Amino acid sequence: MQVYLDNAATTALDPAVLEAMLPYMTDYYGNPSSTHAHGRQTRSAIEQARKKVAELLNVTPSEIFFTSGGTEADNTAIRCSIDSHGIRRVISSPLEHHAVLHTLQELEKQQKIQLDLVEFDEKGDINLNHLEELLQQPEQALVSLMHGNNEIGNLTNIQQIGGLCAEYNAIFHSDTVQTMAHYPLDLKEIPVHCIVGSAHKYHGPKGVGVLYIAKGHKICPLMHGGGQERNMRGGTENLYGIIGLAKALELSYAHLGEHAQHIKSLKQRMIEGLQEQIPGVQFNGTSDDLEKSLYTVLNVSLPLSEDNSMLLFNLDLQRISASGGSACSSGAQSGSHVLRALNCDPQRGAVRFSFSRHNTTEEVDYVVKTLKSLYPIVVAQ
Repeated sequence: MQVYLDNAATTALDPAVLEAMLPYMTDYYGNPSSTHAHGRQTRSAIEQARKKVAELLNVTPSEIFFTSGGTEADNTAIRCSIDSHGIRRVISSPLEHHAVLHTLQELEKQQKIQLDLVEFDEKGDINLNHLEELLQQPEQALVSLMHGNNEIGNLTNIQQIGGLCAEYNAIFHSDTVQTMAHYPLDLKEIPVHCIVGSAHKYHGPKGVGVLYIAKGHKICPLMHGGGQERNMRGGTENLYGIIGLAKALELSYAHLGEHAQHIKSLKQRMIEGLQEQIPGVQFNGTSDDLEKSLYTVLNVSLPLSEDNSMLLFNLDLQRISASGGSACSSGAQSGSHVLRALNCDPQRGAVRFSFSRHNTTEEVDYVVKTLKSLYPIVVAQ
């Protein structure tokens, strides 16, 4: 059996999404910036995709911009908000994705901003009282806090954070890459200036993302060029990527309830199976709490073992694909910055399993059985 449980890194392309994309790879190939019939045809397709994304997020099409992915969208929201609004103080967290954290650290290194890091508890939940203390300082701030943590799964109340930011006149950006298409996002109800998404996190194509910029939040472009995306992003649009992104988002929200129920049942089955089969198993963050974490992510902390350094390798040998943290840092010698910030015991085995609608109970049972076989001494005690 071959099992793929690294869906927080990337998901399989939905066949229906590929079907929607194919005509724009072969038959409809005009440059959307061209004024002739071929160009008008593809321009119309992009605008229909923009309209669909806007409809699903309950915003206007003019607030939706297409990018190369979540990283570019995060960089645009952060860097351009700072430049356009003269921001010199940013509030964020050490638990953010590197697309946010590394960007802010680089800006701090260049002495463009003062970076204040909000406190969090032992499980990784943001201390909202400390956030409010930081917001009470007189200088206007940009707050960048993610909705769902890609490594430990913790969900943050962006409705409440957005309310605090509004109260203290702060700009609020949230990385919603792990929650878009998995949770309803009604942006008429959530007080946020910018959110981002990436199609390959919800069965769309790689290399295309979306950035929401609230209508009243004017920012300069990150990339200059031909004036595409209403002068917000230079460069010829990723035509078939955009078509795929919109189709994948549409399919995800059309079946959100049934998919969420199926995936939650798989996650609960793995939690219970691991607790039964491996004494001493723990879970990092709040990932074992289905109400407080992404239903797609389970970060497992396994007992002490001499083989923990080879855990992912041994799983791979058993044809199980998982991650030791976020995929973006999977090759880094320093390991997961999130688990390190939480002071997790580095001697315990840490593995992130992330689920999709394609996974099955048989796959979950196989993974639990395989993990049990890797800890025979622990289980025997």
